Amino acid sequence: MNARPNDDLFVRYMKAFEDSTTHTVNCPACQGGTPCAKGAPVHERFAKLQDDYHARQSNRQR
Repeated sequence: MNARPNDDLFVRYMKAFEDSTTHTVNCPACQGGTPCAKGAPVHERFAKLQDDYHARQSNRQR
């Protein structure tokens, strides 16, 4: 992986991954595939940051 700890987008992406994973582990509703009202924004933030990070990586490889 080429990301550095001081890469703001990568750091935010990894924090969102951690938040999403932690929430899912502790939320039976989110474990069932239907995010709860509290979990939906957590999972959406992770998905958006993941998309942003992957798009940036794709652009760098061109």
